[in-house]
Amino acid sequence: IVKLIEVESKQIHAAGYDPETQTLAIRFKNWKGEITGLYHYVAPQKRFDELMTAESIGGDFNANIKPFPDTK
Repeated sequence: IVKLIEVESKQIHAAGYDPETQTLAIRFKNWKGEITGLYHYVAPQKRFDELMTAESIGGDFNANIKPFPDTK
């Protein structure tokens, strides 16, 4: 189980990371701001750190994770 941290984003509710399995977990929001699906991605710790410190978490997700869901 990946512990999630709530974030400030219109698109993403929370994100978390499990270094043992290199699993990035992201829980999204719908257009109404309601919490929706939880998705898992394979990513290095650096990708999670960059997501969490990005000026726009949703923008970083759209540019660096969404197009490459299985990239390590």
